[in-house]
Amino acid sequence: MNTFLSLWEEETNETFEQVIEKSKLVLTLIEKLKLILLETPSCDLEARTVAQHQESILRLQELLSLKVDMATELLLREASTLADLDSGNMEKIIQDENVSLYVWANLKKNPRYRSVKFSETQIGFEIPRVLATSDVALRLLHTRYDHVTPLYPMAAPGEEPVPMVTEQAKKEEPVEKAATEEKALPEEKPAIQEDEAEPTQEREFSLAQEEETNVEALEDLEVERTPDHEDENLEVTKCELEMQLLSEAVSAAQLHLVENSLEIPETTQEYEVDLCHFSTLGGVYHLDTLELPPQCKPVKGWILVEIRQEGLQRFTYPPETTEEPDPENAFPPIEVTLEVNENVIFFEDPKVIRWDAEGKFWKTDGISSVFYDREDRLITFSLDTLGPVTLIQDAHINMPYQSWELRPLDVNRAILTVTTLFTELQIQIRENLCMLASTKVRGQEHVSHLEGKWLTPVPFILALKAAGLNIFPDVYSHFYVVINNKVPLLEVKAYRQMALLSSAFAFGWSKWNMVCNSTRVVFRVKEDLEEGVENQPWSLLMFSGDRAQMLRVWEDSDVFSEALKEDTEFHTTLYHMVKDFASPEAMERVRRSDCQFIDSVCHMLLSIRVLSYS
Repeated sequence: MNTFLSLWEEETNETFEQVIEKSKLVLTLIEKLKLILLETPSCDLEARTVAQHQESILRLQELLSLKVDMATELLLREASTLADLDSGNMEKIIQDENVSLYVWANLKKNPRYRSVKFSETQIGFEIPRVLATSDVALRLLHTRYDHVTPLYPMAAPGEEPVPMVTEQAKKEEPVEKAATEEKALPEEKPAIQEDEAEPTQEREFSLAQEEETNVEALEDLEVERTPDHEDENLEVTKCELEMQLLSEAVSAAQLHLVENSLEIPETTQEYEVDLCHFSTLGGVYHLDTLELPPQCKPVKGWILVEIRQEGLQRFTYPPETTEEPDPENAFPPIEVTLEVNENVIFFEDPKVIRWDAEGKFWKTDGISSVFYDREDRLITFSLDTLGPVTLIQDAHINMPYQSWELRPLDVNRAILTVTTLFTELQIQIRENLCMLASTKVRGQEHVSHLEGKWLTPVPFILALKAAGLNIFPDVYSHFYVVINNKVPLLEVKAYRQMALLSSAFAFGWSKWNMVCNSTRVVFRVKEDLEEGVENQPWSLLMFSGDRAQMLRVWEDSDVFSEALKEDTEFHTTLYHMVKDFASPEAMERVRRSDCQFIDSVCHMLLSIRVLSYS
């Protein structure tokens, strides 16, 4: 990494086309480093490694920004040779899949030329007289990525997440039992740490072997619930087996997704944007007024150009002056029209925010007259001074969900449907991959650029968030959404067992999940071996972490009751519960389920948290 950075720093006189071609490699490196930090369990990351990766990311971002400025300066030196014959000014557009550059150089300084519109687009500026008569250039650099927002510090490696349990829930017996099981987890940690010394391939093979025996282990686990059997050894054995339903790596990486922080981070500056509440979408628009560098001059067959030591310089607007300005529109705002990224969905009109370079945060002041043309995807607004701007949307606009459903498609194939107020998403899952199968926005079919692309879970989640399809709560989301909070350990156990059965059984949202307290979850379940065929009606299942039961009530019943369904029994796990009514073909499918597929299904359920956010 250091060698790459050093060699690129030494390269000079690169054109903008050459820079954006090199930027593809830089962006790939940044993405890989971020994925390492996101996908690796915190117990496997040393603080030194985290710091090194974050430093490398920042160096790559800073060098890329520097190279863009150098290439822009090189382009502006040749502005006079690229001037338009009609206007006498220079206009240049350079684009690729990651970057769009729009540059306009004011060579004629005509005070009546105040409207700058780039050819065959609606993108442009309305500039005041002081800029129309100055040696300036306007640059709009739209990056589909965001290298402006600071990297948030990662959680300290080695720290164990602390589950949030309400005071009321602590008083209830089932929660005390769950807490006892949770305390048993750190005892497994030395075994995980010893595995770290093994080669990666050996560790993955060992984990896969463990998971292939989970179904057989669960079959041996079921015993009659008599006082003689409900002893401490049995509870420890149950906990250990349930916590090994999925790989230890997934458990360590995902448990923090259902933990809640004690307090919300505060925004201390006036007009500062709360990035826990809102998310930036569509990349960053870097708007700059630049000083026009000295132009190339042909002299006796040579091209002479003055190269300034300081490089590319910003033009300050409004200008710093000691004179009293004219009170009426001495330095009026600059009107800007931008095109919204076509790969991003805004369910409401986007909000415009600007970057505060001094405070290092996004803020809302200095922006006025915002108008959004939804049909043409154009947004127009006025800025007191140019700088980086971006668009934001409420990060929780699709929360809470209205319903959800997990259906099998075949062995090791399932589809998860999440319905929100604005959209319906269908996510296909197979092996260790996820794909956006379809998207509906306000009941209408919407074609997304992500449809048909298979990605591993973490990149898939990041891609959906970047497209405005955020159905993934973070640790602060409960401060912004009214949720149906469930005890974390209970929620994790439910998702794991649903994932284990997902090759043959369908699960779905139930309105009664809102009625029971935080120590229980209720959802619909049925055997589903053929896609699109109604094998049997839905049954209601209630699960408390250590006991599963079929309910006598139906989804359309008038009153909720925890009464046991006739001719059914209590069981310790969902696996043993469904065996009471499952066909041999369904249980065979479950036994054939691949550990990677189970991991991926559990990862999606944990990330979306359908039981607490529906």
